[in-house]
Amino acid sequence: MAKHGKKYNESAKLIDRDATYESLEAIELVKKAATAKFDETVEAAVRLGVDPRKQDQAVRGVVVLPHGTGKTQRVLVFAKGEKLKEAEAAGADYVGDADLINKIQQGWFEFDVCVATPDMMGEVGKLGRILGGKGLMPNPKAGTVTNDVAKAIAEIKAGKIEYRLDKQGQIHAPIGKVSFDAEKLNDNLKALIDALNRAKPASSKGIYLKNIAVSSTMGPGARVNAAAYR
Repeated sequence: MAKHGKKYNESAKLIDRDATYESLEAIELVKKAATAKFDETVEAAVRLGVDPRKQDQAVRGVVVLPHGTGKTQRVLVFAKGEKLKEAEAAGADYVGDADLINKIQQGWFEFDVCVATPDMMGEVGKLGRILGGKGLMPNPKAGTVTNDVAKAIAEIKAGKIEYRLDKQGQIHAPIGKVSFDAEKLNDNLKALIDALNRAKPASSKGIYLKNIAVSSTMGPGARVNAAAYR
């Protein structure tokens, strides 16, 4: 069992590990229990009733959180010609083609999200091993391979996040910062759960939303009443 410091142990007393809370109350407790000197991220962990080994039960998608994540996303766009100019006008932090590919191959990673136009994917594919290992490879399912680069950039800047089922059958996703109002964090959690419900595989049987918990980066977690979202 992991050992925790004195601050964590004191904070943990605020939350009953065996209790299940309504989402707003769970979030309020997580906010109270967050004692780090920085603005911690609040994360939701959702266990789904699917088999992560089966391709037809893979749950993956994107959702725009109504109140954003609290993090400023640095967006890199691979594009050419007019699409490059469109990306610049839409607020992309970095735009380019071969020059950016070379830069990344040399170890540069000063960005958080990659967007690419379809005609660039042949070249961007050279970075598959590098970007894929960091979860940064543009993907049509995530809306990051598109000709509508302006829309993609706007959504990312507004708080779009990608979620993906892990090998344990769980989804982990940020829903904001501890400094957010509890109501805003609750709105973001609801948006995430709504998206997961819409993404339920047809082959999933039994209870789909098994468990939901929220926690801050350095703080203890609180269990949420998953039945309220079923």
